[in-house]
Amino acid sequence: MTVNSAGAETLVRAAGVAKRFTFGSLLSRKVVQAVDDVSFTIAQGETLGLVGESGSGKSTLGRMVVGLIPPTAGHIRIAGQAVEAAKGAAKRRLWRTTQMVFQDPYSSLNPKMTVGDALAEPLRNFGIARGEEANRLIRQVIDACGLSARALELYPREFSGGQRQRIGIARALILRPNFIVADEPVSALDVSIQAQIINLLQDLKAEYGLTYLFIAHDLAIVRHVSDRVAVMYRGRLVEVARSSELYARPLHPYTALLLNSIPIPDPKLERERRDRMAWTTSAAVAAPTAGGCPFAPRCPRAQFPICGAEAPLLVDKGGGHFAACHFVGAPDDRVNITEH
Repeated sequence: MTVNSAGAETLVRAAGVAKRFTFGSLLSRKVVQAVDDVSFTIAQGETLGLVGESGSGKSTLGRMVVGLIPPTAGHIRIAGQAVEAAKGAAKRRLWRTTQMVFQDPYSSLNPKMTVGDALAEPLRNFGIARGEEANRLIRQVIDACGLSARALELYPREFSGGQRQRIGIARALILRPNFIVADEPVSALDVSIQAQIINLLQDLKAEYGLTYLFIAHDLAIVRHVSDRVAVMYRGRLVEVARSSELYARPLHPYTALLLNSIPIPDPKLERERRDRMAWTTSAAVAAPTAGGCPFAPRCPRAQFPICGAEAPLLVDKGGGHFAACHFVGAPDDRVNITEH
């Protein structure tokens, strides 16, 4: 089932996307299913938040969306262009309108290039501007990202983490894309700096008419920036809904678990919450039964044999609120992990 956002033109469409990685030799080969049958759409001007635990496949999915790694199966379209089939000139056209902001800006910036050179390079490579026109565009984007002209003469090592992330955003923005995948753009930053970068991304979205796929594990941040939120577990989407709806009425037990894991600024309440969630500690290491629900080994509502034998489909439970759970019916069937 493809999850759509009504009322706006679809910019990004993914259908049945999967990615398998193979490791080892011929005699001891291991296959890891990083992403499994993921479908979604992102409307023009929308921010879709993608959340889940480390290892859930979020970054792999983001890199497939921008064409950095090919999918094993499925199709991805951006403005009607097939991402997985794009090669040569077609891929250059794709990257002209689609960019990525990485989690670690230092490793994604060339330490031997000044900021000015790093921003001028894509303008030159794509034949957009040179000379004074390139300088004008660079100064414009640097100013929009909250950096001074002096920064153009410096190297990445001469900046703080927050400043380097601003440079990474400026580099993504210099080609004037209409779609940006932001992969954990603030997870390595201090809390005070995180707020600044989030506000910057929001301001740039309004100023440049951007569309985002915003990948993160911090649910508070995702709630602040996203129009819709998609929850990912073991390579599959388990819930997708409007941000306000998902945070107010989570339907999937995993989503409820994530929301209940947000720290409470009260030691007594935090201890009580941790006691109620103690059941997840031993169950978290259990592997799902082949073909069954991936969350079944950790789920307090799992019923066998159905949960162990049949993976639930991601279906609309009402009002565009999608969930993949055998035991969620109407949207009023709110899941509350703390009851168990």
